[in-house]
Amino acid sequence: MDDLQKIIGYQFKNLSLLNEALTHSSYANEQHKKQKCNERLEFLGDAVLSVVVSNYIFKNCPQMPEGELTKLRAYLVCEKTLFEFAKQIDLGSYIKLSHGEKRGGGDKRASILSDAFEALIAAIYLDGGIEPVSKHILRFVIPEIENHNNKKYKDYKTTLQEIIQKNPGEKLEYILVGESGPDHNKHFKFEVRLNNNVIGKGGGRNKKEAEQQAAREALELMGY
Repeated sequence: MDDLQKIIGYQFKNLSLLNEALTHSSYANEQHKKQKCNERLEFLGDAVLSVVVSNYIFKNCPQMPEGELTKLRAYLVCEKTLFEFAKQIDLGSYIKLSHGEKRGGGDKRASILSDAFEALIAAIYLDGGIEPVSKHILRFVIPEIENHNNKKYKDYKTTLQEIIQKNPGEKLEYILVGESGPDHNKHFKFEVRLNNNVIGKGGGRNKKEAEQQAAREALELMGY
């Protein structure tokens, strides 16, 4: 467990919480004694994760409407994403499983690893409070948001370009129409124009984001 604490960058004051977070129900049942499994911690961890993620994207994605915030949060807290987070810290190597579960590859199963990741979140929260658990969660979440958004934004512009290219001779361009805020917190406004006609507007913290939001609006107005 010392190695895992080094990997996550958090030292537990109460190691029994970490032990509980890493104990799968199959192991607890196999021991035939009062060994707590991580199911209750998983329940709490799910709630803590949702609050931390919601708070972060609410504050850092000011141009994103409620519907998009909901979709992004759902993506960040789903089993598939948590499974990837768990693999980043090799969590499967530290989970206590029954002999049968281990032989069946339980240490590599998405459901088990994602549940343990949530349990670990709860353990850190109970041991140290909201500040260290937020730091732990955002270590994974922030790069994932950037990666997710980059893919998504690329799709908006690419999709719009592909649609326009079906009609030869059409001219598509992105025009900067506004810029505000201090250097460390800029906000840009762009228009996307088709043959000099505005077909979409968008804003963002950088020019790329603003262009992609403009492309997104254009696609929505075009019915895509």
